Amino acid sequence: MLSVEEATHCVAATIHSLPAEFLALPLAAGRILREDLHADRDFPPFNRVAMDGIAVRFAALATNPSEFRIERTQFAGQEPTPQLDPHAATEIMTGAMLPEGTDTVIRYEDLTFRTDEATGQRFATIQVPPPHAGHNVHRRAADRRQGELLLAAGTYLGAAELAVAATVGATTVAVTRRARVAVVSTGDELVAIAERPLPHQIRRSNALMLQAAAEQAGAITQAFHFNDDVAALQQGLPPLLTDFDAIILSGGVSKGKADFLPEVLREIGVQQIFHEVQQRPGKPFWFGQSPEGTVVFALPGNPVSTFVNFYRYARPWLLGVQQPAVTALSGVGAVSAVLAADISFRPKLTHFLLVRLEHSSSGQLLAYPERAGGSGDLASLLTSNAFLELPPEQELFPAGTVLPAWSFR
Repeated sequence: MLSVEEATHCVAATIHSLPAEFLALPLAAGRILREDLHADRDFPPFNRVAMDGIAVRFAALATNPSEFRIERTQFAGQEPTPQLDPHAATEIMTGAMLPEGTDTVIRYEDLTFRTDEATGQRFATIQVPPPHAGHNVHRRAADRRQGELLLAAGTYLGAAELAVAATVGATTVAVTRRARVAVVSTGDELVAIAERPLPHQIRRSNALMLQAAAEQAGAITQAFHFNDDVAALQQGLPPLLTDFDAIILSGGVSKGKADFLPEVLREIGVQQIFHEVQQRPGKPFWFGQSPEGTVVFALPGNPVSTFVNFYRYARPWLLGVQQPAVTALSGVGAVSAVLAADISFRPKLTHFLLVRLEHSSSGQLLAYPERAGGSGDLASLLTSNAFLELPPEQELFPAGTVLPAWSFR
């Protein structure tokens, strides 16, 4: 039986980068970029006006320090007209290109205006002189130069990254393909969600839970169900090995007389990498890989066991194959939290303890243990938002102990 650390390394060893695909830029949100994007021109591409006001030649302040004649008005997006009169000004708006013959912008707040009644000519009087030439001007190439790397391959494409890609005209981008995951529930006792279960039956909640969790990790999922029947499993599982990157099964992996999955998986060519991990809940966890490269997470059927194993092993794997920079599972998704109450756990197993994480007034992340009725208590997940990982070397964990926490909400 493997330790949690050993199981983590085994799962991490199967991580490989999924292929790239090209997407229209608006569809690439949340994906991982697989190409470098460079500036196609300077940032900004021209001397950009940073304030609404007037554009003047700074040297002209020495000869007419207070008042400038308004020669014209220029808006953002208009082609600029050179200003030939050094004693005149262009009324100008934020985002406009600075006209040739000017080098400084004085904002409206530092000006007053008057209109000559006889000629209708407008004049601007400076109340607060600019401190230097170039004031309120965003200089060309001040941010980035043409050809400079803006977004490197491996970058997560969030809102800011998409905006930068749009700025350089990247209408389509190469991104990592989303992982394709088959979610498989097994068991004669399971019925569809829409059905009314008999007293001895339950609805297929684990499958929906796994689908939702996998899709939150960026995967595309499809659900399947097989009864506890060897022939049905032998016929239904092989096509999934060629159509999906990963199969996540729930149930049928323990030592019961109807737990056929380990045997069937080996029969159809999936190499067993390990079966059983020194942990609670989720000890019967089975993991393997097919010759085609499809990985199989066969998780115990009790809902909390399924849930914890997914977040501890399967979710980091999904992030790893979709984000090439993630090369190991250890610590991926874990944070450090301070145990808020004494806990004891005697079996020499890694214990995943359901907790509620809260920040103290001083900013410390505290973990409050939550009441749970064992690995079958699905409702206990509603009052928890994480689980602590308690190492097997200890039995007593006093309040104040710092431990890794895996957040799921």
